[in-house]
Amino acid sequence: MDVVVANLPFLLKGAYYTLLITIVSMFFGSIIGVIVAIARLKGNRFIRWVARAYVSIIRGTPTLVQIIIVYYGLVDYGIKLEPLVAAYIALSISIGAYLSETLRGALQSIPKGQMEAAYASGMTPAQTMRRIILPQAIRVAIPPAGNTFIGMLKETSLVSVITVTELLRTSQLLIAQYYVYMPFYLAIAIMYWVMSTGFSFLLERLEKRLSIYE
Repeated sequence: MDVVVANLPFLLKGAYYTLLITIVSMFFGSIIGVIVAIARLKGNRFIRWVARAYVSIIRGTPTLVQIIIVYYGLVDYGIKLEPLVAAYIALSISIGAYLSETLRGALQSIPKGQMEAAYASGMTPAQTMRRIILPQAIRVAIPPAGNTFIGMLKETSLVSVITVTELLRTSQLLIAQYYVYMPFYLAIAIMYWVMSTGFSFLLERLEKRLSIYE
């Protein structure tokens, strides 16, 4: 394991990019998820169809294929993206589809009587959604969304195919240099586990904070 210790700064830099990609993708994916979930429930027929088609296509195709299309496929149309930007876009679009279904189910779980009571008190539909419905729906959605987030953390390893030097790509470069496999793969497995455990802890704390809306 001496070779791992000697290259720990390099591995930590890879872990930094893994966390960065995960957090950025979760942020934009959450925005996409909320918009698509509301579109599925409140939009007109065309908007609902577009939202449903988006979810079906993204959930029905491998994330790796989506990453390759964004990075390599768009070049055919004159759109050349930096590897990190392509990773952000592809993973945000991917996680957005999964979160939209989680949020849609959470929104549907809120009793309709609460919305009617909010309207009766003079709130607009936007105020009702922002102040009454979404806080409760987010609390309901956190456990399944947490699993999606942790899955996304591990799926960041897929962006190594477009030369993003995240944790897996970092280990591959070190393996190519030192010709040893097990120490580096064990090291990154431990680092993924630590990061996943950290995300789980933070999500549990967030769920407790939002429990006041229960």
